[in-house]
Amino acid sequence: MKNVLFLLLFSTLLFTSCSNDDDNNAITTGNVSSTLIDGSWRITYYWDNNQDETSDYNGYTFTFGNGNVLTALRAATPTVGTWTTLTDDGKVKLVISFSSLPELIEISDDWEVTERTNTRIKLKDVSGGSGETDFLTFEKN
Repeated sequence: MKNVLFLLLFSTLLFTSCSNDDDNNAITTGNVSSTLIDGSWRITYYWDNNQDETSDYNGYTFTFGNGNVLTALRAATPTVGTWTTLTDDGKVKLVISFSSLPELIEISDDWEVTERTNTRIKLKDVSGGSGETDFLTFEKN
């Protein structure tokens, strides 16, 4: 009887912990938005046009604020853009838009969210014309 009770308790704990992990990392517009609003972020990887351009974003801190205001801060100089999450063709996307500074305009796009944790958001974008795939990763500061 003790073995059956132990097995039942162990199975319940295992099932509960697995389902919580899946929920914590689920990619939904609500989960992505609430993750991004919590804290400031930096770009830890940017692959564009078949080359690593991550270093272009050294020193930048990004804050995804309420009201879809996105602030990029570098050397105490803020640049304001916008952000939103949406679902397109069954894929959760993060739309980033800046209208100034070439390196920020460069990341302005509708990015597919491929991974979401509390400290990392991985994105990709497949260009319609060329078919090239770009990658962008934000990690929490």
